Amino acid sequence: MAVETELKLRLSPTAARRLLSHPLLTATPPQRTKLLNTYYDTPELELLQRRLALRLRRKGWDWLLTVKGAAPAQGGLARRSEWEAPTQPGQFHFDHVDDKDLRRWLEKRMPRLEPAFTTDFTRLTWELSPVPGTRIEVALDRGWIASRGQKESLTELELELLAGDEAQLFVLAQALGQAEILHPVAASKAERGYRLFTGRESPPVKARPLALGEDITPRQAFRSIALNCLEQLQANERGARLGQDGEYVHQARVAIRRLRSALKLFAPALPASFLDHWEEPWRTLGAQLGDARNWDVLLGETLPPLLGTFPEDPDVAHFQALARARQLRCQQALERLLASPTYSRLLLDFATALFTLPEAERPGRWGDFAQHQLQRQASKVTQLEAKQQKGDHAARHRLRIACKKLRYTSEFLAPANRPASPKGSKPDYLTALTGLQDVLGQLNDLATARALVDALVPDSRAPLLRGWLAGKSDALLDQLPPALAHYHKASPPWGQRKASATGRE
Repeated sequence: MAVETELKLRLSPTAARRLLSHPLLTATPPQRTKLLNTYYDTPELELLQRRLALRLRRKGWDWLLTVKGAAPAQGGLARRSEWEAPTQPGQFHFDHVDDKDLRRWLEKRMPRLEPAFTTDFTRLTWELSPVPGTRIEVALDRGWIASRGQKESLTELELELLAGDEAQLFVLAQALGQAEILHPVAASKAERGYRLFTGRESPPVKARPLALGEDITPRQAFRSIALNCLEQLQANERGARLGQDGEYVHQARVAIRRLRSALKLFAPALPASFLDHWEEPWRTLGAQLGDARNWDVLLGETLPPLLGTFPEDPDVAHFQALARARQLRCQQALERLLASPTYSRLLLDFATALFTLPEAERPGRWGDFAQHQLQRQASKVTQLEAKQQKGDHAARHRLRIACKKLRYTSEFLAPANRPASPKGSKPDYLTALTGLQDVLGQLNDLATARALVDALVPDSRAPLLRGWLAGKSDALLDQLPPALAHYHKASPPWGQRKASATGRE
């Protein structure tokens, strides 16, 4: 089995033509290859469900059979298992798959394999050695993906690591992209082909669980967490841009919130210059996603119960029409942003910064760092809980943010510490914390809704709407003390040993 490590980048056809005159590429004549690929699956799409791709490729006079594992791409970088061997047209054999269980699984499905989609493109390839010991194949693919009478154009740049440090893939991408817009691609050709074949978009994607070992440094942990956030963002990027389901925007916003929380969480272990450079662009992008999300929540969750109860109220109907117009403008602005060169550069530049981030001179122990940060964030929640008892919305908002950060911190860092032993009937810590965060989140949604109402209609209008929002808020406030009590009954999933914080460089 080979492991393919490659960086995929999208560019426009015009940019692809200009790229051919880049000095790094003109120094060596490219190799031109015509590639015709047919991807196969069972009628039940069992390979898709298992995140596998099975491809029969014609390369000149030769035929190749390839099985690929479809690991998610992070910042455009994908590391995929790959098994490839010569074959003949229409012949399937899996002797070259050294994973016995996978080989048997494929062989059982061999009689039911049928074509799903094709890719037909011309590939220009160059082999570059940007630094001693590193070899990278640069491939420019231009052509089509086709299935069931539909076609989608294909213009991609692939940088495949043949030998050396994978960080050099990003360094080379930066050099090639100085004059062109290169957008890191999360979806493989197979994923795009399946979208044409099924006629369905991939569903909104939540964060993939992390499994961080204890033998890593804080910066290595941060890199893994940040890449996990980029993976979630890019998996929801297309859906958020199309605007067909508000959950894509929600999950993209969650990804950015998780990333910003990670930047704050790891601040003691990161260079000050790194934090100063990256906090503002992610905050700005998160705010723009937040604007769109606020209108989605208002129209999709907050208003429908009221409209169902009072469908004839003219003020509520008038406000709904105004809100829909504002939601449309926010969605259009978000669509332009996610298709902009600014967003493409942010993804590529940040991924490059992650892979080229040097290790600290005294990195410290990952377990100690994790425990210190968990205890610190839990203490902040306790402090803000006392302040919110005055009934002030701003204080509850700060408590909600602290709970959210503690939840992300627990999800990020708790694996570095051994979970506490179960004690009687105490509730699960993360479940109790999530329940508390949900109550505070609903209260914040209602406060945001009131602010949006005030921004669109004068105080003399929509008394029913304002009264209903106030009543919902009062009812939710009654749920806050039990949620807090439930949280305090839970035991945190980390030990009580003393931890030393890592100082900022």
